Order: sequence, then C-alpha cells, then structure tokens
Amino acid sequence: MDFSLWWVWMIVAGVFIIAEIFTAGFFLLWFGIGAVVAGIFAYLGLSIGIQGITFVVVSGVLFAASRRFAERVCKKQPPGIGADRFIGKRAVVLEEIDNVKNTGRIRLEEEDWRADSQTGEIIPAGKMVEVVKIEGTHLIVKVVKEGE
Repeated sequence: MDFSLWWVWMIVAGVFIIAEIFTAGFFLLWFGIGAVVAGIFAYLGLSIGIQGITFVVVSGVLFAASRRFAERVCKKQPPGIGADRFIGKRAVVLEEIDNVKNTGRIRLEEEDWRADSQTGEIIPAGKMVEVVKIEGTHLIVKVVKEGE
C-alpha cells in the first residue's frame, strides 16, 4: 500500500474543494470529489493508471450531470426582470454622453445610471434617450427623435 500517493490525492482534493469556496459555480468541487475517489483507490493499492482514469471519469461524469441539472433548474431570466426591465424605457441625460471621453449619466425612473451612446454620437445633457440594451453596468441608449 503506497500511502504517499494517497496523501497526494487527498491534498489535491483539498485544494480543489477549498478553491471551490472562492469561485462561482460548482466547477472545482467535482474535481475535488474525483481526487477523493482516486485517493481511495490509491489507499486500496490500485495502480496509478486506474487512479488517473478514475479521477478523470468521476470528475467528468459529475461535471456533466451537474450541468444538465443546472440547465433544468436554472431557467433563463425572463424579460422584464432585473436590469432588463429598463430596455425600451426613456430617460433624461444628466451628464453629456461621450463614449470617447467615457462620460455619461442618465436618470431612469428614480435611479442614476452610467450610459453609452449606441451609435457613438455625443448626446448633450437634457436630451431624452431610450435604453436599447445593457452591457455590464452601463445602459446603451439612443436619442429619442422629436415626435416619437
């Protein structure tokens, strides 16, 4: 029985599981579990080849199964929920929108937002704009033409 290899697998498992705590999603956890199973096989005295194959297969199966489960459980956010609810809404420009200078703020409902021009044109303060999409924390806007 080669205990040193068993300890190596347990350390690898610990690193993956601890790293999972600091990352989003359940990506590294499955590799940690795969390393635990490979470590058990090392403890039982199975060859390094079987340990390696076990690590890859167990990790891969758990990863694939979790993705399918997540896709069924986590549906795509419907429109009108979260920041997407602002698409199509109108706002007033508080600070000139200039994509080159990285300036621009709008007032939408009761909130101030960073804004960029959809076309790259400079939009002066006081103009009415419409939100066309969201990129990160910026709202992408276009000028509302007179009479619209």
